[in-house]
Amino acid sequence: MQAMKSQDVGVNDLPWILEYKPDRCTMCGSCVAVCSFGAIEVGVERHALTVSDDRQPAPKKTFEARPVIRQVASLTEFCRGCGMCEKICPNTAIRPVRNADNRKTLLSKDKGPIKRGGRTNLNAQRTLDTIVVGRISQMTDPSLDAARHTFDIRAPFGRVLPAKKLPFEIKDGKLVENKKTPPVDWIYPLIFSDMSIGALSTRAWEAVALAVGYLNETCGLPVRMSSGEGGMPGRLLTSDYLKYFIIQIASGHFGWNRIIRAIPKMVTDPAGILIKIGQGAKPGDGGLLMEAKVAEHIQAIRGVPKATLSSPPNHQGLYSIEESVQKMHLSMNAAFGFRVPVAIKCAASATSVSVYNNLLRDPYNICGGFFIDGIQGGTGAANEVSLDHTGHPVVSKVRDCYLAAVKQGRQGQIPLYGGGGIGMTGNAAADAFKMMCLGANGVFVGKVLIQLLGCIGNEEGRCNSCNTGLCPTGICSQDPRLVKRLDVDKGAQKIVDYVLAFDAELKKLMAPIGNSSLPIGRSDALVSTDENVAEKLGIQYVC
Repeated sequence: MQAMKSQDVGVNDLPWILEYKPDRCTMCGSCVAVCSFGAIEVGVERHALTVSDDRQPAPKKTFEARPVIRQVASLTEFCRGCGMCEKICPNTAIRPVRNADNRKTLLSKDKGPIKRGGRTNLNAQRTLDTIVVGRISQMTDPSLDAARHTFDIRAPFGRVLPAKKLPFEIKDGKLVENKKTPPVDWIYPLIFSDMSIGALSTRAWEAVALAVGYLNETCGLPVRMSSGEGGMPGRLLTSDYLKYFIIQIASGHFGWNRIIRAIPKMVTDPAGILIKIGQGAKPGDGGLLMEAKVAEHIQAIRGVPKATLSSPPNHQGLYSIEESVQKMHLSMNAAFGFRVPVAIKCAASATSVSVYNNLLRDPYNICGGFFIDGIQGGTGAANEVSLDHTGHPVVSKVRDCYLAAVKQGRQGQIPLYGGGGIGMTGNAAADAFKMMCLGANGVFVGKVLIQLLGCIGNEEGRCNSCNTGLCPTGICSQDPRLVKRLDVDKGAQKIVDYVLAFDAELKKLMAPIGNSSLPIGRSDALVSTDENVAEKLGIQYVC
């Protein structure tokens, strides 16, 4: 008999237990083959049988060895609850079941802090779910017909100068421009956020990019996509599709050598530049790409060896927002001839309003947008303690920034974009509408996209293994065998269909309040069923 120690790990210590029905199993091995985590294995068990060989009952007990499917009891190769075994089993003989008694979070720290991807598991409360559209135009101010009315669904991206500062003068009875104005593009108020080519598989990135191109070229919706940290494919940098992409520069500066070298060969300007200071899922923690996901093409794009890549938690050499404006904003503007909006992305924080005020007072007028990322944003890899215990909800920060600009008469000058949990409970259009009523010019989403591609991770601990490089759906992996599971065309189609539905639903919300343009700052249209939320946001409380 094998010796057992009290510290040994059993299946019941793990977060998921595989429910196995041997009477249905045909030992085809599909579940073992499909499990990217190695959590399932084929074993042999000694089974007792009672048989009778005579004409008359003469029972006797025999033993035989039978092959079985069993779960691996390991803190490294454990079941994540992805359910791929259940999907592939032809006889419904196996499925993961959540284990409420697991001790994994306690036992798995012998190799340091736990790392994972996904979103926060602990702070899933959503302010937006307590807000509804309460003002409905009916008699004195009739509502619009969402099916027949023409709606102007465009948001500014770039610094918008007030009328008194517009560089125009009258010459010979004509209004002429005496110097250049900051670049401003009018885009769709839904931005695909920070889909890094290192964090995502090549197929996942291709699907999102294909959807962006189709939405712009065929559907007439000027949706923009942020490249995320880590550079971009060389062919895309020199293609006409670059005009739909916002190039992100983060503290690690990965891939920027390739981007700078490609500037003379660019046939069009990018949609913008986004300077990432921080992100909501892991504020102050920097970027992280695990070694398992640093494939050869990632090494080539980023110019790095195969190793875990960590971005510093801040931009080296920048110690204030004023320095950021003077150094990074000016240099990025100059690199593209002051033709491209340059925006900044920060994690939501108690200091968000101070940062926004400093940007508003910038004498150069070169900051083209302020992106605020909340605690419910997702990430491909982070320390679990950061994911669950740091960050700030985004809704109140967007509202605070907007009201701070209103007090100065500067609302709308630097567009506000909010993200972090948008569409988390299923409807991104409703979330976006509420955010715009509170002061945002638009929203950015990321997790919604990969969920449309097939991601099954959630906020209750299912899968969330983006950091391992073993993503069972092939979305957050660079393993060719796993990446093949993703259908590019089908994934792109799902994203396009979702955005078209988003557009229709946004109109369905704009029409009842009588708005034909985006309802920026229309807080009078909202009510809250939570008294504290209503008081904080300055909207009506209802019950």
